[in-house]
Amino acid sequence: MNKIIINEVTTKSDLKNFVTFPNKLYKNNPYYVPALISEEMAIFDENKNPVFEFSVCKKYLAYKNNEIVGRIALIINKNEEKCLGIKKLRFGWFDVIDDLEITRKLLDKAYEMAKGNDIHLIEGPVGFTNLDKAGFLSKGYDKLATMIGIYNFPYYHDHFKKLEFTESNEWVEFYIEVVKQLPDKVIRFSELLKQKYKLKSLQFKSKDELMDRADEIFQLLDDTYKILPTYVPFSEKQIKYYKEKYIPFINKDYVICITDESNKLVGFAITMPSYSIALQKAKGKLFPLGWYHLFRASKNNEWANFYLIGIHPDYQKKGITAIVLKEFFDLFNNKGVKYLETNPELADNKSIQLLWKDYNPINHKRRKTYYKTI
Repeated sequence: MNKIIINEVTTKSDLKNFVTFPNKLYKNNPYYVPALISEEMAIFDENKNPVFEFSVCKKYLAYKNNEIVGRIALIINKNEEKCLGIKKLRFGWFDVIDDLEITRKLLDKAYEMAKGNDIHLIEGPVGFTNLDKAGFLSKGYDKLATMIGIYNFPYYHDHFKKLEFTESNEWVEFYIEVVKQLPDKVIRFSELLKQKYKLKSLQFKSKDELMDRADEIFQLLDDTYKILPTYVPFSEKQIKYYKEKYIPFINKDYVICITDESNKLVGFAITMPSYSIALQKAKGKLFPLGWYHLFRASKNNEWANFYLIGIHPDYQKKGITAIVLKEFFDLFNNKGVKYLETNPELADNKSIQLLWKDYNPINHKRRKTYYKTI
């Protein structure tokens, strides 16, 4: 039997091998979407990413016959323990060839790190925070991945079950055909709500205008999701980091913001043109032509991805989402968008799934995390 070697990632060269390993593993897979290499490298840069103010991370590569055959990132989020009282070891950025022994040896590093920090719970795949990718794909292997979803082979689940991990959270994803004409009742309801609560929709003329509202958007995210038992608020440095990271990629026309009569933000939703095919063409690189493929995708695209929605608690049961959806369907028809794909939603989050119930949603993807107590 060929020896399996697990080495910690310690150099920039190691890190590049770590972030590019999936590109080799899924090289001939038509559904895999590579991340931008520079963006992945920046995630693990302790001088750039503010998550390292409260997180510890170790990364490992598995070798067999001098070839990289697997990877794993191990994370301790100290804010999670401080704010929620949850003490666990997160694992993410997990990829491996179909060899159970390699998975076993990568997870041995997880057990080792957990025991060394008096931690008895291991869970993943997840990232540093709630904005990172999570969950092994369990349905939809023959569907094009999105830039915010993990793609993996089916055997990942077999490995974790054989190693006595238990299924934890499950997410669902849907795609929807954009209707040419919304039902009259939706249009009337939207207008009635605007009049009743004196609401209006914002139209951004520039990204600078969008950036001016970014702090409000993050505050509204906190207000929307702080009731969830797993939610940890963003720090000021995280908000600054995410603004600089994501705003340049956001098409201002695909952002809907709703304000009250005092111009205070009470709701928002962010969609984006699908960059999946563009990222496949870019092969992880912005240059020399990656930027061009992304630019074209932002201007002419039949697919859009739904990313985030936030509604202030005072308005959550007042039907404000009807206004948001009406605005989006008008936008999509003007832009020539024919299909909308949702982001991963927790399977038991029925309230968010009610958003799509009138639009014949098709559940085309599912994903799961796994946990183990040691």
